[in-house]
Amino acid sequence: MVQKSFADAIYIDLLESRVFNELLADPQRIENYIPENFNDWIIIDEIQKVPFLIDEVHRLIENKKLKFILTGSSPRKLRKKGQNLLAGRALNCYMHPLSVVELGKDFSLEHSLKYGSLPSVYTEEDPQGYLDSYIRTYLKEEGLTRNLNAFARFLEAASFSQGSVLNISEVSRECSVERKVVENYFNILEDLLISVRIPVFTKKAKRRMSRHPKFYLFDTGVYMTVRPTGPLDSPELAEGIALESFFLQEIRAINEYYGLGYNIYYWRASGGLEVDFILYGKRGIKAFEIKRRNKVSMGMLSGLKAFLSDYPNAETFLLYGGNKPLFIDDIKILPITDAFKALKGII
Repeated sequence: MVQKSFADAIYIDLLESRVFNELLADPQRIENYIPENFNDWIIIDEIQKVPFLIDEVHRLIENKKLKFILTGSSPRKLRKKGQNLLAGRALNCYMHPLSVVELGKDFSLEHSLKYGSLPSVYTEEDPQGYLDSYIRTYLKEEGLTRNLNAFARFLEAASFSQGSVLNISEVSRECSVERKVVENYFNILEDLLISVRIPVFTKKAKRRMSRHPKFYLFDTGVYMTVRPTGPLDSPELAEGIALESFFLQEIRAINEYYGLGYNIYYWRASGGLEVDFILYGKRGIKAFEIKRRNKVSMGMLSGLKAFLSDYPNAETFLLYGGNKPLFIDDIKILPITDAFKALKGII
């Protein structure tokens, strides 16, 4: 994808064995791939495979003013080696799952809730088989195979925390793994960009607030694949959490790609009133509650009403499974699919 977008760039793929071996043996050989007086972009793909190349990139930026795009699938491997990450000399860009805008006419909410939005679930004949393979391969690539059984139990237990206030001790008991190990596993998921923790919104709080973050795997397809299914597991609950997770995917991608500058929170008072997502930044405060049901009840609005009473300058939204936009007590109520397609303009 990056190679197609920068057609005149030099492309160096570290998955090619010959290239990998040459540069691993001597990172300075990178200059052999760059013609004299070249002034376009140089793309190095899978940079984590030869992390010492970053020092050479740093040198070439400073001495020759060359321009690089470094892509990779494992920031954790770079961090573990304490590698130079070009602080102050490079922009960090993150590629999220495909957004509704990127999918265009190919967007299907049902497909996204079941399989997520990783590019390959739209190109592979068997998207579920791809997701199963993705999870197995990723764990193996990250060197977790020594503890694969424990990590697999942890991952399954963690999937039940999706969209919930994170209780590490409870996850530890559920998967029979020591608490410190479970805490490290959660850190690994975040290092791999596989999960994110959303903090509680407490700015100028007028109530006693929860203090613990909520946990989300980064893609609904990954979540639905990891979460166990069986006669005792409610598909409706999993699908409702998937919808909430998909909304988070979208706002994270839009916020990043368009530089909107929001910080993303949730809101939960100690009495149990809650709002799924709060966006806070220079553009204002926006609160979102996500419901799959196709009829609006007053109970669905209670969290937003409480938040609005504490923050009267906020914009509040309820996304629901119906097909008519409504407006109740200063709360905008929008059909889910319409809201996703218009989300960039809303936020």
